[in-house]
Amino acid sequence: MRSAAALKPCEPAPASVPTDLDGERQTADQLSSKNFKRLAELIHGYSGIKMPDNKRTMLEGRLRRRMRATGLADLNSYCRHLFDEDGLQAEIVHLIDAVTTNKTEFFREPAHFQFLQAVALPALAKAGRRSIKAWSAACSTGAEPFTLAMLLEEHRGAHRRQDYSILCTDLCTQVLGQAVTGIFSEAMIDPVDMQLRRRYVMRAKDPSRGVVRIVPELRSKLTFARLNLMDESYPVDRDMDLIFCRNILIYFDKATQTKVLTRLCEHLRPGGYLFLGHSESIAGIDLPVTQIANTVFQRA
Repeated sequence: MRSAAALKPCEPAPASVPTDLDGERQTADQLSSKNFKRLAELIHGYSGIKMPDNKRTMLEGRLRRRMRATGLADLNSYCRHLFDEDGLQAEIVHLIDAVTTNKTEFFREPAHFQFLQAVALPALAKAGRRSIKAWSAACSTGAEPFTLAMLLEEHRGAHRRQDYSILCTDLCTQVLGQAVTGIFSEAMIDPVDMQLRRRYVMRAKDPSRGVVRIVPELRSKLTFARLNLMDESYPVDRDMDLIFCRNILIYFDKATQTKVLTRLCEHLRPGGYLFLGHSESIAGIDLPVTQIANTVFQRA
């Protein structure tokens, strides 16, 4: 892996303020340019997440907790542990957990769920699908797949022969561990319609805890697993009716987006639906899907 940037002349810094290989002043609590570049290349290669220079301060902040957890004195010692002392294999999952962004909420980008109820689910029922298979490919703490579960359960109430299952995957083990519990803060469920809350949300016996839990009937319909979208293949069924992969592609460069979207489409059955984030696009990417609504695509 290429690491050190080209040396360039600079004025020597005071002895109390060390410089990195590029002559930049740094403290013990800052990454050298060499180590930032090594980390950025590692993170991009492993997860597809871009780490430009303007993310340097963010990366330093995210990694300080890992630095302390490993008992190391500073961020550059942490990098030496990773790259020079064979610590990477044991630390890589924790490192990626630390740098991934996991913003999520119930009924986020509600137009997708309106389309699901008004168009996609009725079409799948008309096509005779006995069991709907959905995949939340970047499920974070679970708000997206549990939103899906509420709507699929409502749909099943009107189409009793039509069952469903939801696969929930994410790269971050920490958020997966939280998602499995089905426990959320009361504030998180504010976007959920009151009728759906009454049916599918349980309040804690102790109101002071300020948490709720999704009912076990819905939790039993979800399966959680760690999956890296950068992998060359996915151990996932190839007859998915619904794939939600929203607001993750924006962190990838175009080449990575193309690879990930191509793989996702391989797991979408003909007539199935792919949902992307509202700020994402497949422009310039040759895929076997047709756009039928804003960031909603159907496989031919």
